[in-house]
Amino acid sequence: MKDVIEQYKKEAEQELQDILDYWMKFAIDETGGGFIGKISHDNQKHTDAPKGSVLNSRILWSFSSAYNLTKNASYLPIAERAYRYLLNNFIDKEFGGVYWSVSSAGEPLDTKKQIYALSFAVYGLSEYYKASADAEAKEAAIKLYYDIIKHSYDEKHGGYLEALSREWKEMDDLRLSAKDANERKSMNTHLHVLEGFTNLYRVWPDEGLKEKLVELIHLFLDHIISKETLHLGLFFEDDWKPKSKVISYGHDIEAAWLIQEAAEVVGDNLLSLQVKGCSLEVAEAAAKGLDKDGGMWYEYDSANGHLVKEKHWWPQAEAMVGFFNAWQINGDKDWLNKSLRSWRFVQNFIKDKTGGEWKWGVMEDYSLMSKEDKAGIWKCPYHNSRACIEIIQRIHTLSN
Repeated sequence: MKDVIEQYKKEAEQELQDILDYWMKFAIDETGGGFIGKISHDNQKHTDAPKGSVLNSRILWSFSSAYNLTKNASYLPIAERAYRYLLNNFIDKEFGGVYWSVSSAGEPLDTKKQIYALSFAVYGLSEYYKASADAEAKEAAIKLYYDIIKHSYDEKHGGYLEALSREWKEMDDLRLSAKDANERKSMNTHLHVLEGFTNLYRVWPDEGLKEKLVELIHLFLDHIISKETLHLGLFFEDDWKPKSKVISYGHDIEAAWLIQEAAEVVGDNLLSLQVKGCSLEVAEAAAKGLDKDGGMWYEYDSANGHLVKEKHWWPQAEAMVGFFNAWQINGDKDWLNKSLRSWRFVQNFIKDKTGGEWKWGVMEDYSLMSKEDKAGIWKCPYHNSRACIEIIQRIHTLSN
């Protein structure tokens, strides 16, 4: 068992390096600044593509976190590049918050205030502060936190509204993407608000922030995680009435460890114990999305019995961490095997062994989802680099 674990760690260390090497080689925009907004599956750079704030913030987090782990001197300048571009081009200096996207030249494009995007900016800025000790980065993260609380927080029912206009006015279309339901609250936004707030609390242990974190954890336990199915609901009305019967297996297993992490960071032992039990239950539910090859299917609509037979890159990355976390909770080797099989699936079918990085995903017959990006608004080095970082850190902790 020890040898298996140590080999897993070595492979994760090499994979982390491979992933970040790709982004340093292909993604830097030497002409327009920041990072190229779109790279196709065959590594064709679209230098005229819009640039998304989520992609920039995720690059900021990935390179900052990798630097914090490895102290590799080549990572910090990339993190600083992402940081400067975020401050100079994505942060709205007039109204606050961050733009959803800018043009290839860095001019404001889609100026709506998607709370999901603000949360990733908080996440990345907090991590960069840990890497650089730049007080301006922490101040920027705190300011965005207050923007979220001031404009998006639901004083009556708790939680956060999806999106507002540039001037923080209510809008008709709140969707994060075209595939999403147009509802005022979503699991996805709340999961990443939780993630961003957790990372901010690590560098800024403010009591008000702690209260909001604890409240978020209880919102997941009481409303977002279904007591009947133990899957996460995806969309909700203001009062938390569920508005979707679609199951996202990747979000299930991601939430299983992120909620636990939040409870541990705030230091509430009783809450941590409660969340650990819930994490195992959610992991069990998520495991229903595993195929016999170890890969995780994308979505299942329980309303009509339709399974989306696609295996995207990011649920596999989250499965690596979520199932490893479940093994750490109760020691059942079946959880460890699920984590290892997720990693083997990535090696066999998701990692691009010739072009670099991970493919967007494969279909049921393992054919490439070739219309999707290698880098873009959604495709980034965050899920996969984080999976490697988490596996490395967790195994290191076990060994010491």
